[in-house]
Amino acid sequence: MGVDQLPGAGVLLREWRQRRKLSQLELALRADTSPRHLSCVETGRARPSRQMVLRLAHHLDVPLRERNSLLMAAGYAPVYRERPLEGEGMRAVRSAVDMLLEGHEPYPAVVVDRLWNVVRANRAMDVLLDVAPAELRSPAPNAMRLALHPEGLPAHAVDYGEVRAHLLGGLAQQVRTTGDAALGALYDEVSAYEVPAHEAPAPSQERGPREAVVPMRFRTPHGELAMFSTIATFGAPADVTLSELAIELFFPMDRPTAHVLRERAGGQAEKERRSCRES
Repeated sequence: MGVDQLPGAGVLLREWRQRRKLSQLELALRADTSPRHLSCVETGRARPSRQMVLRLAHHLDVPLRERNSLLMAAGYAPVYRERPLEGEGMRAVRSAVDMLLEGHEPYPAVVVDRLWNVVRANRAMDVLLDVAPAELRSPAPNAMRLALHPEGLPAHAVDYGEVRAHLLGGLAQQVRTTGDAALGALYDEVSAYEVPAHEAPAPSQERGPREAVVPMRFRTPHGELAMFSTIATFGAPADVTLSELAIELFFPMDRPTAHVLRERAGGQAEKERRSCRES
């Protein structure tokens, strides 16, 4: 598709409005403009100002990456920078992330980007990463592939069908709300993975979660572990990279799991101390 064939800002704004299931009147009221002007913008009869594009994008909850695309489609320069996490300008962010990851030990924690690629992890995360084959961890692990590929966590999981439904449902919702084509491609890939026969429930056996959260139970050399997770994001991000980062923190579901993770962390620390003394 050539540059002159790219959709204009009006077309893109209409797509975002429809994705959010808002009428022109509803969006116009939220953005303090008239339905007539919004209609003219969407049909290309009026060029929106830079401020109008940003205001509409804000009320449509458009991701920062796509806000830049909207601005360029309207003939304006992007306003949100996209700095690499390892860059000098992100030193404070890296420090905060590392503090959070280290402080969460002995429990696993990981940082992922918008496509669920692992960009940072604490040492305790090895308990999840090490059960996957090398080809799923190289060159960089992807959390969704690790969690859904039949040779990844499903090969060691207990009650995997419930976890799979939860993960795919969340990923599908992300695709719907972001309109991200790359994320959609990831969903198509992982949803097509073969499901272990013993973990695929018949339709009549499907049921909702039995716990307050959906636990992930899997077998490891350390025994059967049960964990659940929570995801944290940065508040009021003004950088594309930062807006797309998510920190997933895993917690033990029961006392045996907590004990194993604490004992494992203690053993790792002792090995490091012994190595330092020997060197």
